[in-house]
Amino acid sequence: MKNNFIGSAYIIVAIFSIFLGIFFGVLGGLQYVFPQLSNFDFSFQKIRPLHTYLSVNWIFCAATGIIYYYLPQVSNRPIFSTFLGKIQVALQVIILVVVCVFFILGKFSGREYLEFPPFIIIIIVIGWILFMINFFLTLRPNYKKMPVYIWSWTTGIVFFLITILEAQLWQLPFFNNNIIKDVTVQWKAMGAFVGSWNALVYGTAMYAMEKISGDKSINLSKKAFFFYFLGLTNLMFNWGHHTYIVPASPWIKTVSYVISMTELLILANIIYGFRKSYIKANYQNNKLSFKFLTYAEMWILLNLILSIAISVPNINQYTHGTHITVAHAMGSTIGINSLLILASLSLIIDEINPQFLSIKKYSKWVSVFNIAMFFFWFALIGMGLNKIAGKIDNQSFQQTMDSLMPYFKVFAMSGLVLFISFIAMLVPVLKFHLQLLRKVKTE
Repeated sequence: MKNNFIGSAYIIVAIFSIFLGIFFGVLGGLQYVFPQLSNFDFSFQKIRPLHTYLSVNWIFCAATGIIYYYLPQVSNRPIFSTFLGKIQVALQVIILVVVCVFFILGKFSGREYLEFPPFIIIIIVIGWILFMINFFLTLRPNYKKMPVYIWSWTTGIVFFLITILEAQLWQLPFFNNNIIKDVTVQWKAMGAFVGSWNALVYGTAMYAMEKISGDKSINLSKKAFFFYFLGLTNLMFNWGHHTYIVPASPWIKTVSYVISMTELLILANIIYGFRKSYIKANYQNNKLSFKFLTYAEMWILLNLILSIAISVPNINQYTHGTHITVAHAMGSTIGINSLLILASLSLIIDEINPQFLSIKKYSKWVSVFNIAMFFFWFALIGMGLNKIAGKIDNQSFQQTMDSLMPYFKVFAMSGLVLFISFIAMLVPVLKFHLQLLRKVKTE
């Protein structure tokens, strides 16, 4: 139970982050429908970075907490240092509070995803190094024999540190004084930054699938490693599709486009896996974790279709900077990552206390979540398409905004339903981990 403290604490921080993140997201959505709400001091300029940071923090904290739960099972030994883990949790709470305070006060001095003052990066790096110490010294991996999820976790952990440091290069005059270098390096770092959290979350999903199926060969197969290395290649090189508008060397754009298109192989594999999962669902419908994985596969399929489309240069020049890009981001963070995280969270609870979660009640909210997510996602795509049409027709800004109002309303209402469904699904998880923390204190 002592090893559960770090994992539970991180999961609790993650849940509070997503509750606040979606709250600010809904508030921002309502400002589209009721522009007068922007007149208050708590404007969209403050809400957007708050929503973004808290949503990203949900993914990283949840993945970290889940990995802390899985590490003793995978390594057959206790966490290397619970003391270092507790320091890491304390630093994470300090970071969360300080960043939110700075955003609320309107103190911005960073870049996309990292708009907070750069000195906070020092605390983030210290906390992450503590995580790396616990991860590698607990696991002591021999990569010749390790399953693919260990490789995935390692990739996420290492690339997080690399990319978050790389994202600070804008502070150097060599980059800051040249807009082409600045934008290129910034989006290179952020593209791989997203890849790092995907690697962490996908690793937890791979391990969850192994535990559900009882088949360890899944994560040792040549096919699993092929797709891992394909994903790693995308993490390192497909960032270029973010910078088609930058007059960089043509070969960079060509390479990034070709690598983005290799996602078609992943897509084909996912379609095949989705069909198998759909058939198998008749036998696994009593497992919440399997339901989450099945829905996540569906969102991977939908989002990859969108991702591949917006990676085409001739399409990207119209979609870049529109709500279609936001739809891709929301499909990834909410539709894919959050469902994969929920799969592991429900699996952890099921292993410790199988009677804790009501499957019938929980499944209803899972359905509500996915229906709301469909409306939310398609509303964003509709906004983007209408904005593109407005540019082509040379509409005024006001004419374009008026045409988007029906989509804004669907966006705001579906976002509110998503918020409610997240609360319904995560409050039991929060209660469970709070109970575990109380047990740890009494031991």
